[in-house]
Amino acid sequence: MTNLVKSDNQYEKLDDKRPQFGNRILSNEDNVFEHNAWDNVTWDEEQEETARQKVAENSSILASSELTLKYETEAGNYWDKFYEIHQNRFFKDRHWLFTEFAELSPGTENSDKRIERILPDNSISQNELIGDGKIIFEIGCGVGNTVFPLLLYNKDPNLFIYCCDFSSNAIEILQQNSEFDPSRCKAFVLDATQENWSPPFPEESLDIVILIFVLSAIHPDKIQHVIKQIHRYLKPGGLVLFRDYGRYDMAQLRFKKGRCLSENFYARGDGTRVYFFTQEEIRELFTGCGFEEKQNLIDRRLQVNRGKQLTMYRIWIQCKFQKKIK
Repeated sequence: MTNLVKSDNQYEKLDDKRPQFGNRILSNEDNVFEHNAWDNVTWDEEQEETARQKVAENSSILASSELTLKYETEAGNYWDKFYEIHQNRFFKDRHWLFTEFAELSPGTENSDKRIERILPDNSISQNELIGDGKIIFEIGCGVGNTVFPLLLYNKDPNLFIYCCDFSSNAIEILQQNSEFDPSRCKAFVLDATQENWSPPFPEESLDIVILIFVLSAIHPDKIQHVIKQIHRYLKPGGLVLFRDYGRYDMAQLRFKKGRCLSENFYARGDGTRVYFFTQEEIRELFTGCGFEEKQNLIDRRLQVNRGKQLTMYRIWIQCKFQKKIK
């Protein structure tokens, strides 16, 4: 049995017992179609240079200043239209989060037995598990594909999840889901780039902030402000769990000329935008706001379409940053 996980408007098939990040290594090219995805795929100099050339080519013609301004000022409208079109039929819940971020895994006394099909054996220690009334905040929650697995597998009545999205349509869809439990979760609309936040929780009250393919959708000039706000609301010792697009990901290489808004920042055909990061950029953004780096991994993954015998190279960055303890 497999799960389907949305990633960059595509569906990624993942085994229920998918190993933790970095554990599925392709050692024999003849076996490439045995699985749906391979971790830590090595790029040679030729492949790296080809990617650089493709990016140089597709960014050689920039979108007009009028279009660039339109994408910025009407960003909320584009995301509302996106969710209006796709509703919740387009997405699959992110069960893979439990293998990549042990901090989100429930304690055994509060967990649903189905989590045992997802978590690798001995992958987490008891002091890493969610419990004891942790408070989680997800920015860019969409229609709840992170929120609902967390609520499903963790039965701790004191766990509480806050979640927000730029799109009012996304929040409405999330709240209409039969799995939405207002006693354990509060969803609200928030433009994380605005100067001042007015969230339903005080400063230094959050244990974990989740950022999954979110910062890439924000204008690069505004990303550091968002990180500063996150730092403001996290408890000392609190964690940011981050996963987003890496430089030269397949999605970046496929853009046509005229879709580039600025360096490594593009507009998709539906008007939503995406930036492609390097590990160094992410490190500088977070450490520059007072965070300590706990993990910074590049996930060069080879995805496989076994039916069509096609290979697709994805590049994601996965990080953990901790707010310094005073």
